[in-house]
Amino acid sequence: MEFPKENFSEWYNEVIETAGLVDKRYPVKGMHVWLPYGWQLMRNIDEYFRKVFTEHKHQEVYFPLLIPETEFKKEAEHIEGFENEVYWVTHGGLDPLDVKLVVRPTSETAMYPMFSLWIRSHADLPLRIFQIVNVFRYETKQTRTFIRVREVHFFESHTAHATAEESEEQIKDNIEIWKKVADKLALPYVLVRKTDWDKFPGAAYSIGAETIMPSGRTLQIATIHQYFQNFSKPYGIEYLKEDGTHDYVHQTTFGMSERLVGAIVGIHGDNRGLILPPEIAPIQVVIVPIVNKNKEGILQEARKIENELKELYRVHLDDRDNYTPGYKFYDWELKGVPLRLEIGPRDLEKGQVVLVRRDNFEKMFVSRKEYVDRIGELLKDIQKSMLDKAKNEMEEKIKDVHSIEEIKEHNGIAAVPWCGSEECGHKLEELTEKKIIGVPFEKKKGRCIICGKETDKIAFVAKPY
Repeated sequence: MEFPKENFSEWYNEVIETAGLVDKRYPVKGMHVWLPYGWQLMRNIDEYFRKVFTEHKHQEVYFPLLIPETEFKKEAEHIEGFENEVYWVTHGGLDPLDVKLVVRPTSETAMYPMFSLWIRSHADLPLRIFQIVNVFRYETKQTRTFIRVREVHFFESHTAHATAEESEEQIKDNIEIWKKVADKLALPYVLVRKTDWDKFPGAAYSIGAETIMPSGRTLQIATIHQYFQNFSKPYGIEYLKEDGTHDYVHQTTFGMSERLVGAIVGIHGDNRGLILPPEIAPIQVVIVPIVNKNKEGILQEARKIENELKELYRVHLDDRDNYTPGYKFYDWELKGVPLRLEIGPRDLEKGQVVLVRRDNFEKMFVSRKEYVDRIGELLKDIQKSMLDKAKNEMEEKIKDVHSIEEIKEHNGIAAVPWCGSEECGHKLEELTEKKIIGVPFEKKKGRCIICGKETDKIAFVAKPY
């Protein structure tokens, strides 16, 4: 059975369900049940978050789900940005609450009252924390698994610094961290500075990591925000400086979500299902015994192989009785396992195993003396090949264009000269019925596509999810 990827929307929904990542039948729109295979994939990503952010001197915390309305309303711009998206708790049992509670849409207004208690002097800085939690947003657009949901599995880091310069250094560090994460997930991306009307509520500026899905639509898969003192002032987060004076801290945040899983599914999958990057795949190597009359002998050898591999790789032995090898091949291809190891009667005689790559279906016969090291080499090569292929495919979808009609017709990111004014930006979005997803860091001289003014700014225009 194949899943035609030409109709991406149908393909995406069918593959997610058939591969057993989530069950979408939960009776609340925009919420799903993570199934064991999908949850292990998400957990592997979470564990890498923990590892890399801890290496970069962040500590993990866990804040409550509910935020008092009094705290939520302290930052006016933030509440304006989220007021249409939040869920409210108004009763405890049958009794109306004296202070309404917001179900966390993100955690600035939960964390920052505590920051004002924790941070007293310059010795308490920098403060770097992160948490992995679920956030809830009343999404009114059409929901799509992993991409646009009402309960979001969410990573967020929050930092506080003594000076604006130190917070800017943190932004640079976050960009380096993001590169490590994207490489781990084999995801290509472009970094853009969001427009002022599209930045995070309360931020001085926001940086988005954008990728392009096979449909040609862009997907924002990570965001980095510079707050400076926009939150520390309303929340009273100030510290005693070495000279005896007080000042407000400068803050940054970094957010990622289960959208990363949606990007992995969409960018890497093919007509046979998922293709998962080895670094985060729940199973890196699946062992499929090809049994004959000597069933017990082959199974015994397969178990021996499993024991030899399990200390080095995430391995699974498929010893199900009621399924043919062909069915098992199909099943594990659908689930995107990077490498299949086959062991049958002839392989037993020859002292070899058969290795089959999921990304390109290359089949290799490898001796038992060499197969452990060979698997390690292949997994590294699969990871690199997946990232290289995805980068090439994304680059083909980014095009310099010179007219409104070209922008309308282009399926991907259209790069156009823009003067940077909000008036021309809104006009560009109105004429193309697309969105400025951001401005890349690279400069390029040209004339604004709307007003004709000379500029070195480029707008990336696309249809986002």
